[in-house]
Amino acid sequence: MAYLRMRGITKMYPENNVLANAEVDFEVRRNEIHALVGENGAGKSTLMKILYGLERPDRGGIELEGRPVHIGSPLEAGRLGIGMVHQHFRLIPDFTIAENVVLGVEPVRRGLFLDREKAQASVRAVIQEYGFSIDPSLRVRELTVGQMQVVEIIKILYRRAQLLILDEPTSVLTAQQIQKLFLTLRHLRDIGKTVIIITHKLGEVKEISERVTVMRAGRVVAVRDTAEVDERELSRLMVGKAASLQVRREPAARGRAVLELRQVCLLGRGQDHPLLDRVDLTVHAGELVGVAGVGGNGLAELEDVVSGLRRVSSGRILHDGQEITRLDARELRRRGLAYVPADRLHRGSSLTSSVMENMIIASHHRFLRGGVLRRRQAEGFASRLAERFSIEGDPRVPIGTLSGGNIQKVILARELASRTDFILFSEPTWGLDVASSEFIYERIMEIRGQGLAILLLSSNLDEILSLADTLVVMYRGRVVARLANSGAVSKELVGEYMLGLKEDRP
Repeated sequence: MAYLRMRGITKMYPENNVLANAEVDFEVRRNEIHALVGENGAGKSTLMKILYGLERPDRGGIELEGRPVHIGSPLEAGRLGIGMVHQHFRLIPDFTIAENVVLGVEPVRRGLFLDREKAQASVRAVIQEYGFSIDPSLRVRELTVGQMQVVEIIKILYRRAQLLILDEPTSVLTAQQIQKLFLTLRHLRDIGKTVIIITHKLGEVKEISERVTVMRAGRVVAVRDTAEVDERELSRLMVGKAASLQVRREPAARGRAVLELRQVCLLGRGQDHPLLDRVDLTVHAGELVGVAGVGGNGLAELEDVVSGLRRVSSGRILHDGQEITRLDARELRRRGLAYVPADRLHRGSSLTSSVMENMIIASHHRFLRGGVLRRRQAEGFASRLAERFSIEGDPRVPIGTLSGGNIQKVILARELASRTDFILFSEPTWGLDVASSEFIYERIMEIRGQGLAILLLSSNLDEILSLADTLVVMYRGRVVARLANSGAVSKELVGEYMLGLKEDRP
């Protein structure tokens, strides 16, 4: 008998006429690690939100251990033993691990005050029960990304979850941290827990799961024993064709130095060490420089500095040999900087504005006559870009109604439509499915071949190793390695640099 059974789950979003789930049947056995895969917009996240009580289905039902259950909220899900670790951690940096874990179910004294000693003791007991090795008195801001992942798991185990849902749990982890996470998940399975893992990484599906459910266009298209299906077949099931994400990277025809960072430092208020510490970096025309690093080690700050959103504390930034250190984002765009940010929803787009408005924002002056928008010309421009970049969605609808992959394509189309010789990509395929990632990679290789200088910031090692000509690794705000990506560089080696276990002091 199935431990969890979801039957005929249907969910329609009438505001944008999207059928997210269409008569979905989904089953999970007790004590298994079950992978749920599919393209962005396939419906897997909606299905798991329904299971966790964040969304309510229009039709269908849920059974747990053969008993019909109603899940109207995460609180009700928790009472039924269902917990969820979200892709973006929900932790308060200035709180301790113990304070984060007990938040919402705090032990109190005198009926009013948080009993910190009891909180630490009870969290420490859970840590010991499940074999973790972490101090509950540490503050979250002191933790690595891998440790934060562990804290999120401890949070739901503290609430006695039996069924754990993990949404893209490896998206910001190094190879070594992923292996530690997988050891944890196998241990939880072996002591009686059941795990559902949502992931786009098909290699990880093969490594960690016993069974896999594949969704496409809101429906389940296949359920397979993982041992009996390879990555190519999973890819074909997900997108309707085989997509290997193998990138053909011709030797770089490296030209002039387009962007140079010289001894760049960035100081943060209240920080013990610089956020960026004497960073030297050069990107040439026709070259893709990939910068790898675990979250919290300088990638976000490097993105802000290069895009003009933060001023450096010291050092110089040059574009074509000219000083641009003090230019802001508006002035950098006038010089031709193109920028695809990590935060596509808030920094890269205006969610309530139309697709067309988002596409023309960087070049809107081209469509003005006497201060009035020439709408027909703007819509024609947007339609041509939508066709060229395979964007699914009416240019007149709010961009927020599109899938993550299509929003990213809109941003990419807009940035490449401007005249530029340099483009900054930050986490360009974060959370995207195989087909969308493949499309983005093809466009990146295309513009590299056209002679653009490209700076790619990414925590995805497969992405960095596939695309970069030169690989730079950052740890605690410093460049600790600069490697020619000849094909001999391994994920394990880069992971050692990312974790601070190795440093070349380039």
